[in-house]
Amino acid sequence: MSKRDYYELLGVSRSAADEELKKAFRKLAMQHHPDRHAGDKKEEEIFKQINEAYSVLSDPEKRKVYDQYGHEGLTGGAGGFEGFGGVGDIFTDIFEGFFGGGQRGGTRAQRGADLRYDLEIPFEEAIFGMEKKLTLPKEENCGACNGSGARSGADVIPCDTCRGSGQVRIQQGFFTLSRTCHVCKGAGKKIKNPCPECRGEGRIAKKKSLSVKIPGGVETGSRLRLTGEGEPGSRGGPSGDLYVFITVLDHEYFQRIEDNLLCDIFISFPQAALGTTLEVPTLKGQHPLKIPTGTPHGKIFTLKGLGAPRLKGHGIGDQLVRINIHVPEKLTARQRELLEELGSLAHETKAPGEKSFLKRVKNLF
Repeated sequence: MSKRDYYELLGVSRSAADEELKKAFRKLAMQHHPDRHAGDKKEEEIFKQINEAYSVLSDPEKRKVYDQYGHEGLTGGAGGFEGFGGVGDIFTDIFEGFFGGGQRGGTRAQRGADLRYDLEIPFEEAIFGMEKKLTLPKEENCGACNGSGARSGADVIPCDTCRGSGQVRIQQGFFTLSRTCHVCKGAGKKIKNPCPECRGEGRIAKKKSLSVKIPGGVETGSRLRLTGEGEPGSRGGPSGDLYVFITVLDHEYFQRIEDNLLCDIFISFPQAALGTTLEVPTLKGQHPLKIPTGTPHGKIFTLKGLGAPRLKGHGIGDQLVRINIHVPEKLTARQRELLEELGSLAHETKAPGEKSFLKRVKNLF
C-alpha cells in the first residue's frame, strides 16, 4: 500500500514555511489524538501518519531529500516512529493542553509567593519620608525540621508510586506520556514520620517585624518592593517578594496637586483692598506672604520649594496659596454703618471698564 504525500497529509503546500507546518501539525494532532478516540485503531493510524509526516518535513535535511526523491529517498531513515526527530517540543505543548499543563521535572525548586501589605501613612510623612516598622504574619521554614516536614532525615523516603522520580508514566496507545506524580506532587518523596512542630507542613506561621524606608514624595498608589521578604520557596527555591502599597491620609489644610501643595487662606475685604502681610502655614512652619493692594478673590500665590519632593527626578514642588475673601454673616451696627458708607462711595466710582461696557450695551439698541 503506497503512502500518502506528506504535504497532503498535513494539508499544506510544498512551499509551506516552518511555522505553517507546525500550526497544521498541532491542529491535526489535537483532532486525531488517541485520547479523543479511545480504542479507534483508524484514528491511531492517522495520528501516527501525521507524526511521521511532520517529523520529516520539519527537518530541513529530510525535507530536502523527500522533495527530491519522495518516500523512497527516506527508506531506512524515517521509516519508524522511534527514529523521528524534531517533534519533542511540539508533543510537549500538545500533551500539556490535553492534561492540564502537568509539570515536567516536578522536583525542581519553586519560588515562594509574593506578599502584599497595605500601609496608611500621614500626609506629612508622605512628603518628608520616614522609616516604618512593619509587623506581618508570614510563613517561614520550620526550624525544627529545616523545612523538610519530617521528624528526621531518615523519615524522608522515596515515593512508592513514582519510585522517587516525581513522574509517573502513562501508556497512551503506542505512545508513552509522563505526568507529575499525584501522590507526592512531583517531590519524589514522602514523609514517614512528620515533624511534630509543623505537623509535616515544613512551615510554621510567625509574626515578623521589619523596617521599610518610605522615601519623601510618595503618594497614594505608590508601591515599594522588598526583595526576598515574601513567602519562602519550596525545595530550595528562593523566597518571593513583599510589596508595600501606600495610602496617604488626607490633610486638614493641604491638598496635593502633582508635586505642589495647595492651601486656602481667608482674608477680609479691607485686607484684600488695602494689602497686608500674613503668616501662612506650610509643612515647615509659618511663612510670611505679602498680599498686595487690590488682591482679588481666588488669586493664587506661589511659595517656591515648599511642595513635595519629586520621586522621578530632582527638585521639590511649590506651595500654592489661594486667597479667599471672607464675607461675615453677622455685622455690628458700626460695621454696617461703615460698609453702607463705603457702598455709597463705591457708586460714585465706576469700576474699570464699566463705562465702555455700558456704552457697548447701549449701542446694541
